[in-house]
Amino acid sequence: MRYTMSRQRIEHTATTSADPTAVYALLRDGATWPVWGKLDSFELERPGEGEPEGLGAVRIFRQGKVEGRDTVAELVENRRFSYTHESKLPVKNYRADIDLTPRDGGTEIRWVSQFDPKYPGTGGLVRRGLDKFIAENVNGLASYASSAN
Repeated sequence: MRYTMSRQRIEHTATTSADPTAVYALLRDGATWPVWGKLDSFELERPGEGEPEGLGAVRIFRQGKVEGRDTVAELVENRRFSYTHESKLPVKNYRADIDLTPRDGGTEIRWVSQFDPKYPGTGGLVRRGLDKFIAENVNGLASYASSAN
């Protein structure tokens, strides 16, 4: 049997009545992620360029026993928030791009995560595990942004 190390992709979309500025502000503020997402805590490990959560900032998130380090990788004001992720999860080269598009007075949130499996043959299994987590986060963000709107 031959295993491949193919890149894995997860994509979820949700719509909120909040405008892109409000959604972007929630993404930029790591302290809000445990409020609307499936995370237990947030800590800023290293400030970014020119501002605490700017480019290059390292944000630590915990969920149960899993601790992840997210590095802010790209910021396009009110349009895109991207991060890379490192943790004990069996993934490498993880990157998530969260794109915000104005829709009918609100915002469409498109969250795309991509990664390579750390071990051959495990990509599909890890993707299925992370798929639910990403879906819960995008839906939580949309719901929270709407209620705060």
